[in-house]
Amino acid sequence: MLYHFLYPLHSSLSAFNVFKYITFRSIGCAVTAFLLMLLLSPWFIKKLKQYQIGQVVRDDGPETHLAKTGVPTMGGVLILSSITISTLLWAQLTNPLVWLMLFVVLFFGCIGGIDDYQKISKKNSAGLSARGKILLQIFGASVVGLFVLLHPSYDGLLSIPFFKNVQPDLSWIYVLFAIFVIVGSSNAVNLTDGLDGLAAGPIVISASVYLVFSYLAGHIILAEYLQIPYVPGAGELAVFCGAMVGACLGFLWFNAYPAQIFMGDVGSLALGGALGGVAIIIKQEILLAIVGGIFVMEAISVIIQVVYFKISKGKRIFLMAPFHHHFEKKGWHESKVVVRFWIVSIILGLMAIATLKLR
Repeated sequence: MLYHFLYPLHSSLSAFNVFKYITFRSIGCAVTAFLLMLLLSPWFIKKLKQYQIGQVVRDDGPETHLAKTGVPTMGGVLILSSITISTLLWAQLTNPLVWLMLFVVLFFGCIGGIDDYQKISKKNSAGLSARGKILLQIFGASVVGLFVLLHPSYDGLLSIPFFKNVQPDLSWIYVLFAIFVIVGSSNAVNLTDGLDGLAAGPIVISASVYLVFSYLAGHIILAEYLQIPYVPGAGELAVFCGAMVGACLGFLWFNAYPAQIFMGDVGSLALGGALGGVAIIIKQEILLAIVGGIFVMEAISVIIQVVYFKISKGKRIFLMAPFHHHFEKKGWHESKVVVRFWIVSIILGLMAIATLKLR
């Protein structure tokens, strides 16, 4: 919005020329989202307490988590609001990719919101059924997959990090692959969101990396030089990623141990879906497994635990899954688990950026 109102004024006052630059607008968007979270969170937390919208803690979890019962949840509503407002303020709104990503983050947020509402209103409810949740996620993800396949600027080629000449053509199967990436990313972030600040930290790192890749993918000269797929208009997704970074940093201010608020499924499902959506749109799908390695490991730990439990008739590999609980069971303090996972996430983010030259 600011781009459309203020940039045309650059002919009269050259200072407004800065609104042309994606880098400036990405930073402005991140700062705006951060300030919105910082200013509105105290009021939002107060309202959540007033309406008794609090965390429902499972009885079979770590005993230390019982103290989290009743802590305000559904903070994702404010995160998504900050992302949406900031993106609308700073992005070029004639770009369809911006609207596609806003659809993804809000649609997946609605799925999570329904899930959270059922858990809170019924207290002991498991929330939205697993089948219902997956079907809704598949529908949302298929919109992105079909857009990419049918849009004239896209193709079914798959970009493989480290290998510049390896680009298998998935053709129509790419839609199924896109669904797998987005739904998988959404649920992986949801599984990771089990400790104070554990999900928000890696999301900040992952979104920062994809901010860089979005900018490069939308710049034809840099994309050709770095030998990554050029995606017309993808640069504007750097602004959207900036909104994710700023909103999650602002959320961390209140979600760091001991948390004053949790994001809930409305936040985790939406943010995970958004990361998957950006990865698909800028054709850096496999890279998500690197930069979002923490999310991948958390999801895999659950799969391994469930499969082994069934095969071995009751035995477990991890003391508890997702495996951040495994370390808690081993005696690690919650904050130690979180910070060490952040460190791993930073290293993975740097490895993802290194793939730009290791081709």
